[in-house]
Amino acid sequence: MQPDPTQHPNIGSDHQLPSSTDSEKPPRKGIRALVWIVLLLFFAAGFFLVLHQHQEVAKAPTGRRGAAGGTVAVTSVTAKKGNIGVYLDSIGTVTPVYTSSITSQVNGIVIQVHFTEGQMVRKGDPLIEIDPRPYQATLLQAQGVLDRDQGVLAQAQMDLARYQAAWARNAIPKQQMEDQEKIVQQDEGTVKNDQGTVQYDQIQVDFCHIVSPITGRVGLRLVDPGNVVQASGTTVLAVVTQIQPITAVFTLAEDNLGQVQPRLRQRKKLSVDAFDRTDQKKIASGTLLTLDNQIDTTTGTVKARASFANKDSSLFPNQFVNTRLLVNTLEGATLIPTAAVQHNGQAAFVYVLDDNKAHLRPITVGVTDGQTAQVQGINPGDVLATSSFDKLQDNSPITIAAPSGSAGSGTGGSGSSGGGGGHGKGKSGSTAPSGSSAP
Repeated sequence: MQPDPTQHPNIGSDHQLPSSTDSEKPPRKGIRALVWIVLLLFFAAGFFLVLHQHQEVAKAPTGRRGAAGGTVAVTSVTAKKGNIGVYLDSIGTVTPVYTSSITSQVNGIVIQVHFTEGQMVRKGDPLIEIDPRPYQATLLQAQGVLDRDQGVLAQAQMDLARYQAAWARNAIPKQQMEDQEKIVQQDEGTVKNDQGTVQYDQIQVDFCHIVSPITGRVGLRLVDPGNVVQASGTTVLAVVTQIQPITAVFTLAEDNLGQVQPRLRQRKKLSVDAFDRTDQKKIASGTLLTLDNQIDTTTGTVKARASFANKDSSLFPNQFVNTRLLVNTLEGATLIPTAAVQHNGQAAFVYVLDDNKAHLRPITVGVTDGQTAQVQGINPGDVLATSSFDKLQDNSPITIAAPSGSAGSGTGGSGSSGGGGGHGKGKSGSTAPSGSSAP
């Protein structure tokens, strides 16, 4: 007998259908617990591995020593005994000794320009010609008047000689002779006036021939032939600037006057070097001429002037330069390269290499230049480290690589005084790393 599809299935006493899938479900809670246990074990293993590596690094000697016997490879340099200069640095401007701006002293037409732009001219060389014919004609007239009055004077002097001879024989009254003497004096005054007129007209003619008043370099051409110039005008016809020798004006701090003035009073020649705008290339060397007679109260500085031969014309008028004034020379000083000097705050130190170890030694840095420093606290002949500072500490074992050179002797290039207003061109060595210790 077929079951009736419309009939409801058997319902239990709890009014729920019997479940046919409960017995077929896998145990999911057990799988999840197993996965979490595996993950925790994995993270625990990673944590212990990292902790072990940190412990190994902590046990290793500080300074990342190399594999060759646990030592640090460094380059070295030997401290030397020599001389170094104390310099005062400043900025200045190249200033010619003479600069002539030539203007016209007469009215006229420019008929010729003798110079070329940028030409070197000597004193007395012709520069510009102005039409001189009107002034030559006036000069000729004045000379004619002078000749006439000189003839009148000669006649009066001749008559005076006759009157004096006649009065000696009592042939004429004395009054007539005295009157003739006054006529001669009047004629002499007229002649002098004529001579002055001739000289003035001659000067006017000379003004038409303009020559260089100094030896130097002439600038760009400012007038051309055919231009009309005026004596009362301000038009500049040419500019001549002295190039050789030339000077540079710079400033010094008033605190440095005590270093400079005694040597000037002793008439000692203080050397001055001029460098380009970048302060890298030396342009010329000269000597200090003098100081100004007063201090600028707004800046606390005094002007100084130095002279340069400038035979190669390397210095140009109004050029900006960096100047270095040598005020003293330290002799027998201990010199080391600035690369060997390390800093930790305000303290300076070096690593002295001895017995295959690096010994930290505090020093006092005095005068420095671009490559050399004068120091106190070490002796000439000490071997110093110049590299691997990030790996060095006091008493670190070291091996010396190829030497990087030594501090040269002789006068230093551009030092600076410890307390003066100027400063050396060079900088002391790089700042000490955070791992290094200061003295």
